[in-house]
Amino acid sequence: MELTAEQLKMAEIQLKRYLPRSQQVYGYLVLRNRVRSDPVRVVVDRWPEFNVIVCKSQYEQKGDLFKDTPVFAIDEAILEEIIRNSNVFDWTQFICIGTNLGQMEIFKAVASEKGVSSRQLALCHMMILEDVSNLPSIDSSGISLSSLDESHVGLVNQMWKFAENKDAVRMIRNMLANFPSCCVLDAEGKPVSWILIYASCAMGMLYTQPEHRGKGYAKVLVSTMAKRLHAQGYPVYCFIEEENETSYKLFTNLGFTQDPLHREAWFGFNDFETPRRRN
Repeated sequence: MELTAEQLKMAEIQLKRYLPRSQQVYGYLVLRNRVRSDPVRVVVDRWPEFNVIVCKSQYEQKGDLFKDTPVFAIDEAILEEIIRNSNVFDWTQFICIGTNLGQMEIFKAVASEKGVSSRQLALCHMMILEDVSNLPSIDSSGISLSSLDESHVGLVNQMWKFAENKDAVRMIRNMLANFPSCCVLDAEGKPVSWILIYASCAMGMLYTQPEHRGKGYAKVLVSTMAKRLHAQGYPVYCFIEEENETSYKLFTNLGFTQDPLHREAWFGFNDFETPRRRN
């Protein structure tokens, strides 16, 4: 069944009981319950005590391939039954699933049985700031901070590591129009370093232009955004791809921690062209 606006608020409260395993879907609902965003159908196997919850993105055009479908399951046997026999997942079209690595194995197995292609898009550490007071003291004096807006879509897309894929523009425009962001401005008032928020409320797209690196901007941005999210009642976390040692070290030094046994994974089904993307 699809949840109503009022039920989405109740589901957010229920998901909080299962943190950090439910972090991605929980963050998705926290943000969705507070700000505008692209249309998403949130469905559960039953209500009010659900076993599986799925945030189904609406794929309307090619650019929507950058939309994830986060999934969280309390009962993996029920999840497998839904994946295999229900119409919640349309195996005839492209879909990008985001969930923990253990549950992703169920998706891969069922997809293989159905003859559906799959490809790993990202495997990430989930880094959480449990207590904002753990942030170290960071001197931001002399640094001009602001927020990005839709006029910066081209700049962010150009500097992102998937800039060659123009389909990302629509996703970035939605992020800048509806979700929190933070940037450092140069003397001319132009952004030179920034951080955005994904639809799952995870921090991402952290970037500093090469000529401005080594000035501590990344630390200032992460710290500032973490405090802002915490003050507004949002979860404070991010996903770091396993091979991204620089970002992993940055967030660890800022007090973010992870469950060493937990990994979040993103797989694309029925598509071999969509690039990997997380950070």
